[in-house]
Amino acid sequence: MLMKAPSTTNPPAGGEPDAGTPVSVRIRERIQAARKRFHSNDNIAEFIEPGELEQLLDEVEHKMQGVLDSMVIDTESDHNTGDTARRVAKMYLNEVFQGRYVRPPRITEFPNAEHLNELMIVGPITVRSACSHHFCPVIGKIWIGVMPNEHTNVIGLSKYARLAEWVMGRPQIQEEAVVQLADLIMEKTQPDGLAIVMEASHYCMAWRGVKDMNSKMINSVMRGVFLKDSALRREFLALIPRKD
Repeated sequence: MLMKAPSTTNPPAGGEPDAGTPVSVRIRERIQAARKRFHSNDNIAEFIEPGELEQLLDEVEHKMQGVLDSMVIDTESDHNTGDTARRVAKMYLNEVFQGRYVRPPRITEFPNAEHLNELMIVGPITVRSACSHHFCPVIGKIWIGVMPNEHTNVIGLSKYARLAEWVMGRPQIQEEAVVQLADLIMEKTQPDGLAIVMEASHYCMAWRGVKDMNSKMINSVMRGVFLKDSALRREFLALIPRKD
């Protein structure tokens, strides 16, 4: 006789049980009611209530165990895979895709008291993501150029890395990731111009497919004066210490 698998969902604190409704369904229903997207590279933290991320971790572990069972991996007697379902669930939710499930990092902004208006470049910032097609790693570097004005909000250098980590911590494609990061930095700092270049290795090419270990993808986003002023754009690109 087949037995029903135990529910991995706990009742919300202080509320009535949800009659076994998975926590992922409750979160999805909130997003849909708000008419918002929940694509792989979207942040959904505002729709996750306290305690639900832990419940989601249990649910992903339960379903990951089903994947391992379907791959005919004996997780009961194989000492190497006994806790793999839990480890994979924690890796996805708490580490590599954390940017989907947590709110943006706190960024302290300061006024541009000295009226700085010269080109500033931050980088290379090491970034790690995963392609949304195969969940294979995307690992590379980002350079950020900022042209401030007297009204620009100044943020610490490490905060650019934190913002990049938050955006890249989702299943992505590189072209969209760079645009998301540019939108976020423009919103936070309001500069006259912003330039971002990303260079990354894609393991969906190196680990599978054509298995090319040497290919990299390079793309850029230019905003404001970097888009209009070709001399400034050339200066930024010339100052990036890239190695081919």
